[in-house]
Amino acid sequence: MWKRIALAWTVALGAVAPAAAVDGEAARQVVADAYDKTISGAYFFLAADTERLSRDVGEFCRQPTPAGLKGVRWRFMSTVSSWSRAEMVRFGPATGNNRLERIMFWPDRRSTGLKQVQEVLATKDATATNPGTLVQKSVALQGLGALEYLLFGAGSDELAAGDAFRCSFAKSVAMLVERRTAEIDAAWSDGFAQAWKEPGPDNPQYKNPDESLTEVLNVLIHGLEMIRDVRLGAFLGDEAKDDRPKLAIWWRSEQTASSIRENIGFLHSLFRESGMERLLPQDEKWIAQSIEFEFTNADDALWPVNEPIADMLADPEQRSKLAYVRIVTSSLTELIGARLTAELGLTVGFSSLDGD
Repeated sequence: MWKRIALAWTVALGAVAPAAAVDGEAARQVVADAYDKTISGAYFFLAADTERLSRDVGEFCRQPTPAGLKGVRWRFMSTVSSWSRAEMVRFGPATGNNRLERIMFWPDRRSTGLKQVQEVLATKDATATNPGTLVQKSVALQGLGALEYLLFGAGSDELAAGDAFRCSFAKSVAMLVERRTAEIDAAWSDGFAQAWKEPGPDNPQYKNPDESLTEVLNVLIHGLEMIRDVRLGAFLGDEAKDDRPKLAIWWRSEQTASSIRENIGFLHSLFRESGMERLLPQDEKWIAQSIEFEFTNADDALWPVNEPIADMLADPEQRSKLAYVRIVTSSLTELIGARLTAELGLTVGFSSLDGD
């Protein structure tokens, strides 16, 4: 039934005649609400979570215990949840200095990051235990992907028994992640948000409200594309025999499906809280209602989440939910990228994602 519902919306999308440009003040208010109600909180809470993660890893390394390891792993999972929301905003401060890649290097199709982490562990490369020298190494060694392996990968249980080198490596990674997320949060607050919310002829980044509004639409469209093609596409085959659970993001920490749910949840919040619906004429309000309907369908399909991902894929009913989410993201892409943007008189480019 889910598939029929999702396809029904897609089929309903016909040729769309371009509409007049959006009212400038209304567009400004949408952008302001997008930042104030959704984006600002996402990076603020991520920065707070990574600060706590860094602190907890440091405290654990000073006195490692099985209970302490369990607590650090829980803190990591909480951070993944925060990151899965904030990472949808892939413009502005997040793109500077390769911050996104430094926080999370993925997809890693050739297992480059995994091999580098394993090599550091095998050789006990001391430069990985100091943030000042680790930051000069590969970005794949500096982010949450590396930290996931250190906390959940092969040999990670030895942390509780006092694996000092692995713990020092993990502590350095956590400190760098904290630094990067704090930089992004600060950059938004220190001027970028204001420039985005107040476009004008003297603004070097955004000359008019349409340019600012287009960023919101880009986040929605490219975020949905990433979920469908990169996140789900990494492990979910056309048929069960083609599934590859160990290529899924966060499979070691059993956060794959829940992270995708957070991705979708953020995009839903961004659409709703920004008040995008107010830009539509009354006879086109159904577009926003359809988008809300599909976002709710995707959220419902992933709740309750049943991890690990290999178990979900092995259960036909659970697997069908993931397949359904893939269909819904396509439907949402059409609704937002074709119907909504045309009604607003805007052109938003679709990205071709080779990676995050």
